[in-house]
Amino acid sequence: MIRYLFLCSLLLLFAEPCPAQAWQKTEGKISTPWAEQVNSTSPLPEYPRPQMVRKNWLNLNGLWSYSILPLSGKAPSAYEGKILVPFAIESSLSGVGKSVGKENRLWYHREVSLPPSFKNKNVLLHFGAVDWQCDVYVNEKKVGDHQGGYDPFTINITSILNRASQFTLTVGVWDPSDEGPQPRGKQVKEPHSIWYTPVTGIWQTVWLEAVPASYIESLKITPDVDAQTISVSAIYQNQKPGDQLRVTALDGMSQAGEEVSETASAKIKIQNPKLWSPAHPFLYDLKVTLLRKGKVVDEVESYFAMRKVSMEKDQHGRQRMALNNEFLFQFGPLDQGWWPDGLYTAPTDEALRFDIEKTKEMGFNLIRKHVKVEPARWYYHCDRLGMLVWQDMPSGDLGNAWDSSPGVIGRATDRDRTPESESIYKNEWKAILQANYNSPCIVVWVPFNEGWGQFKTEEITRWTMDYDPSRLVNCASGGNFSAAGHIIDLHNYPIPAMPDPQLYGAKQIIVLGEYGGLGLPIEGHTWQSKNNWGYQSFKNPDELFQKYSSFIDQLKNFIDLGLSAAIYTQTTDVEIETNGLMTYDRKIIKMPIDKLRQVNEKIYSDNSKIQLKK
Repeated sequence: MIRYLFLCSLLLLFAEPCPAQAWQKTEGKISTPWAEQVNSTSPLPEYPRPQMVRKNWLNLNGLWSYSILPLSGKAPSAYEGKILVPFAIESSLSGVGKSVGKENRLWYHREVSLPPSFKNKNVLLHFGAVDWQCDVYVNEKKVGDHQGGYDPFTINITSILNRASQFTLTVGVWDPSDEGPQPRGKQVKEPHSIWYTPVTGIWQTVWLEAVPASYIESLKITPDVDAQTISVSAIYQNQKPGDQLRVTALDGMSQAGEEVSETASAKIKIQNPKLWSPAHPFLYDLKVTLLRKGKVVDEVESYFAMRKVSMEKDQHGRQRMALNNEFLFQFGPLDQGWWPDGLYTAPTDEALRFDIEKTKEMGFNLIRKHVKVEPARWYYHCDRLGMLVWQDMPSGDLGNAWDSSPGVIGRATDRDRTPESESIYKNEWKAILQANYNSPCIVVWVPFNEGWGQFKTEEITRWTMDYDPSRLVNCASGGNFSAAGHIIDLHNYPIPAMPDPQLYGAKQIIVLGEYGGLGLPIEGHTWQSKNNWGYQSFKNPDELFQKYSSFIDQLKNFIDLGLSAAIYTQTTDVEIETNGLMTYDRKIIKMPIDKLRQVNEKIYSDNSKIQLKK
């Protein structure tokens, strides 16, 4: 299948990395088993965008020059050292391990040689993610800029290259972390409690792509399980009158459907569709072609899944979360997505898969990606492995007041953000939705968490629902309960609890968005040697498992009352938090995985009792 074709083959054949001996990770903290597998000449060499694959590309990950200079300064004429891209400068895998701060700018620089296959092509420069604001220069001329630490962006650098096969690439980055209003998740200048080390600069793959003068810029893929169709729309660059769009759906080597359209969109009938679910994560291949007078101008390869997410009433009149028109209790861990050696960036693609694979083996069917957005390959692995995802918007501009009046559960005031802060949030949230719209694993969008910077709740929620009616929207996980959105979400530590089904169940889906947080620090596998933290701490795995198992029994009772999903905190330890199912270095799973799976699978045993009204 196409998504496997370029993962390990077309690597850095024409790049000019610095010698491997110029880099070594900084010491002083724990690291994962994959840290030793990082190759400084080609870190994270896999194709970075599995849902839109072209053959002609060049990975720019590797050793770049770097400097940290005062914010007001220009790009340096000489650089102070080497940094391993795409690892943030604060991480040990960057080889630097330095802080930057809002008073300074981080500069990157490297030389690039284009392969012969790029000759007479348009050259696109892609960044997976850069935190937070960056300016990009080619041959010392500015070619673009970007704000947003969690969304990919692309710059067409063809005109400035002027057919040259060599050029210099310079990137300047400014990131105020928690001293600015921008989305930043759990990054803070002074890490403590549930707040972690800042991440500054490039933290996802940088790459070049060669495309024709007229090319497909993006795709939007929408399945309709009830109508048994898949809709595909494309955005072109330099389209000409008479151009056609050909969309071909493939079931293995067999064609599942095809349409040639005079417009930029097509709808294909899928006969007897194979539905995607955690139990059967079937993916169709997709080929999208731009035709001109019957000849191929540009072509990309992708994939899709036939799956439906909806809110449906059960036999008791309670709203339920449905997958493919059937009730499925959604159950999984809160996943922070942090690494002791790479911070925001997994050391290798194998490491990126590991957390998902182990979560699946533990008997979970869901991951809540918590106030962070992952690289495209993470969602691809969830698509392929059959893992449901709730996707949070990274929080920022915190400071909401919390209402602790009697009888009020999880009630925060909407924050009065500045126009600049509102605009930053809205632009990045839209970009995140656009970038990840095609991932079938994502079933719920979560605009706000616990009132962290929450503002104009109903406006943001309704906009999100209008932008993507194919998914559910959890307006405020553990925060401002509102009639907006599909879901009412309670956080309760450590024991499970649920919102009152008599108050909410007839209008919105009831979920437990966070609970648990059971801690077990394991000597030699913690971020710091003492003062580690969990909502409730235990001394050994047996005690931990007994408490965890008792929570499962409570959850089973809640399902009959109307609970549709639950999120356990959390996948791994993170810095001083030791409430993970795994240690931060991923070297120890704290409870036997077979016992975890057996007890977790009890959650789904009575799902068939919940009948949805047709």
